[in-house]
Amino acid sequence: MKLTGAEIVVNCLLEQKVDTVFGYPGGAILNVYDALYKHSGEIRHVLTSHEQGAAHAADGYARATGKVGVCLATSGPGATNLVTGIATAFMDSIPMVAVTCNVTLPLLGKDSFQEVDIAGITMPVTKHGFIVKDVHDLADTIRKAFEIARTGRPGPVIVDIPKDVTGASCDYKPVTSEEELSGRLNTVRAYTGPDRSPETLIKTGYTKENLEKALKMLLASKRPFLYVGGGAVLSDAYREVREFAARMDAPVCDTLMGKGVIDGSDPHYTGMIGMHGTKASNLGVSSCDLLVALGARFSDRVIGNAKKFATGAKILQIDIDPAEINKNIHADYALIGDLKEALTDLLRDLPQQSHAEWVSEVMDLKEKYPLSYDHSKLTGPMVIEKLSELTDGDAIITTDVGQHQMWAAQYYTYRNPRTLLTSGGLGTMGYGLGAAIGAKCAFPEKKVINIAGDGCFRMNLNELATASRYGIGIVEVVINNHVLGMVRQWQTLYYGERYSQTVLHDVTDFCKVAEGLGCRAIRVTKKEELDSALKEALSANGPVVVECVIDDDDKVFPMVSPGASIRDAFDASDLEKG
Repeated sequence: MKLTGAEIVVNCLLEQKVDTVFGYPGGAILNVYDALYKHSGEIRHVLTSHEQGAAHAADGYARATGKVGVCLATSGPGATNLVTGIATAFMDSIPMVAVTCNVTLPLLGKDSFQEVDIAGITMPVTKHGFIVKDVHDLADTIRKAFEIARTGRPGPVIVDIPKDVTGASCDYKPVTSEEELSGRLNTVRAYTGPDRSPETLIKTGYTKENLEKALKMLLASKRPFLYVGGGAVLSDAYREVREFAARMDAPVCDTLMGKGVIDGSDPHYTGMIGMHGTKASNLGVSSCDLLVALGARFSDRVIGNAKKFATGAKILQIDIDPAEINKNIHADYALIGDLKEALTDLLRDLPQQSHAEWVSEVMDLKEKYPLSYDHSKLTGPMVIEKLSELTDGDAIITTDVGQHQMWAAQYYTYRNPRTLLTSGGLGTMGYGLGAAIGAKCAFPEKKVINIAGDGCFRMNLNELATASRYGIGIVEVVINNHVLGMVRQWQTLYYGERYSQTVLHDVTDFCKVAEGLGCRAIRVTKKEELDSALKEALSANGPVVVECVIDDDDKVFPMVSPGASIRDAFDASDLEKG
């Protein structure tokens, strides 16, 4: 059948079983929006307040579901407004397809109105970018974009289409089976980049001999420690990780991105590792003889001083991306492949291990150095802990970036993967609200809560209008300390209390702003008000903002100073001792 390019775009989205897209229209993408109008009963379009919100919503949808998120934007500033959201997805390996439309082919390269080389701009922060200049190439290009986004190490892909290509027509043949789709994608490698393309993201890059060497390391260990990262979420390997942890009889820590892979109530779980990780995790990893990295990339926020990280341990790393092996920390041995498959293969031959003495030693650290906060007043940790209690760890939590993000990682008990959606690699302020909208669109029956700081809330609060327009029942909890809390914490500790541009005491009333954008609003200033306020918010049908006003000098502890070993994590009591 003969279709226009715009109709091909929509039909390819339906082929990929896309049910929701997030975007903002404009002149160059009008043909696509006209085609979407004709398919409004099949694909839900969520009109965000800003294109960055659309990218974050697509990202949140993808993180919550494991499917490819989709966002749309027009040319020029519409497309460039997606860049921060695309970069956020890239840093955390989130599958996303961003469809942008550009000026017509004769106007490309002539500094035309609202023309920008978005594929060139986003090249460093996408797995691949396409510019489709022939309508005959459009269908297979979109199919390839989805395949690249979801396979191997996932990531965002951009498809830029000139407006006249969306208006041109050609014969369109729908794909009706996986086999046919595979055949149509047999040239995918010609379209991908050299570094993170499917051919380098090896799915099963290990042999039987490799497995045997890894098993020998596991069996020889007397003090093993498991370190779980976001790859365990992306590969849907949480069942295998849990079985592996039980079989190894080893303590387990996680990264910000790995939350929920291990149930936060598991007795072997020691909490997050790294700059704001628990002392039990940091000290335990520093004392182990084997550290098994499961889908984790040894980021700087995890390892602290690389020369002092786990110096007494052998490192066994399992990761799908060979580029991550020996990048930040030297691995004594590595299995390159899909984590779920690698653990399945290892478990086939791994006998039950017993490390009772070692586990007891680490659990003693956990008991000796618990997370703690001031219970006499309203604090960020108190808010998070109460949310965890009221939801029984069963909500989807999104966050922005800063102190509240770390408190959310420390004090909420995540029982399952894909329940903490947060910007780990890029650290994007303003991420959480769009992500919450995306997650709630994916799972309308789930409680979805965004935890924000007041500084982050200012970044993208306009997306409250999106939530109220569609009646998307998210809960926005704003931890308001009237400062840029994490930056202020560093200024307090390392900059002589010179609070340069981090004090936000002004006349903005967040509750009035929220109400003006169509949301209910509740302000909490005392700990006695917290329980009833959160219960009211969680039982509401539409979007609710809960502003929790806390002291401006509350800090996130433990903490590791820059350049220090994670063994040297300190808290408030350590500071008092001098």
